[in-house]
Amino acid sequence: MGPVGRAAVETAYWGNGQTPTAATRTAGRPTTAPGGRAGGVALAGPAGGVVPGSSAGRHAGATNGQGGFGTFEYWAHAASVLPLGDWPLFAFRRRAYLQRGWRWHKVPEGVCDEIRARLKADGPLTTKELGGAKASAEWWDWSDHKIGIEWLLDIGEVVCVQRVGWRRVYDLAERAVPAELLARELDDDACLTALVARAGRALGVGTRADLADYYRLKQDQVEQVVEATALVPVKVAGWTQRAWADPDALAELPGLRGRHATTLLSPFDSLVWDRARTSRVFGFDHRLEAYVPRAKRVHGYFAMPLLAGGRLLGRVDPAREGRTLIARQVSMEARATGTPSRTESSAAALATALWRAASWVGCDDVRVERSDLPRDILDSALKNATPA
Repeated sequence: MGPVGRAAVETAYWGNGQTPTAATRTAGRPTTAPGGRAGGVALAGPAGGVVPGSSAGRHAGATNGQGGFGTFEYWAHAASVLPLGDWPLFAFRRRAYLQRGWRWHKVPEGVCDEIRARLKADGPLTTKELGGAKASAEWWDWSDHKIGIEWLLDIGEVVCVQRVGWRRVYDLAERAVPAELLARELDDDACLTALVARAGRALGVGTRADLADYYRLKQDQVEQVVEATALVPVKVAGWTQRAWADPDALAELPGLRGRHATTLLSPFDSLVWDRARTSRVFGFDHRLEAYVPRAKRVHGYFAMPLLAGGRLLGRVDPAREGRTLIARQVSMEARATGTPSRTESSAAALATALWRAASWVGCDDVRVERSDLPRDILDSALKNATPA
């Protein structure tokens, strides 16, 4: 979940300050949700940080109901949910957008002034309330108001701190962002130093490209500030590029045993979003096949990597039928089934992960349709696994 924190994300997705349970989930998405894309993909789509029990009203994202600042949507690695306390760290990006000019669409003349006036008088508002998001049925054929509002969000005049269903709720930054955060106008070097240091802490160890990709920086931006981050230059066996490590992670290494989760990961999970790094660190070639023609798919439409024991052991292509979670296809890595004992432990890990995933979407049964694990071993593992 990163610095946003599980509580903020669950509040944004499920509302009312309640942790999601089987009863509040339907097919991987909330039955009622004041914010965000769901689908069981943590942070794959942005969600708003709302006050528990609040509606899409003025100042909806000013706090998170826990003494913090809540969250906002902006460009980090991609369109992301970020702690509102990080607002000052992205000043460099807001300035860069302003200096570069409009992003994909030319901003129509007069539209931004109209949006500012509407938000000042009537905000917060959705794009629909501002006049609609699309000019036609084409995906990228944005309306003038959508073009204008997204440009104002890019440059920091407007902020999204909440969603209603799929729709962003926009407000003037001067009203939605706490004054103490607006007043912290960091220069580019200060922003970059903080973000590169944070990337290093999150990754543990990474190359210049790894550190840059975490917040979609340029590699020369990393180079100009990395010495000021306190990250430690290191050499990693098998890596040809220079690397830097988090000093706290290095201090823990001598007695580090690790705490490993057993779970299915979203194809967009931050652990695997960088395919080159995933291959280099885990020896795991990750590819989303949703856009691959059905006949050419190897692992499935939405194959989710299986994480267990700090390793990526295979993939599961999930589906749902009533209250049954279905693994349409299970594909294990060769190293996960190289010996009888590895096969059994991998089957046990898979069973644990499947039952855990079933709990996410309100299912009370699990069925595997196709698998390269021996059926008797897999059936035994599923029977003996403890549902989450």
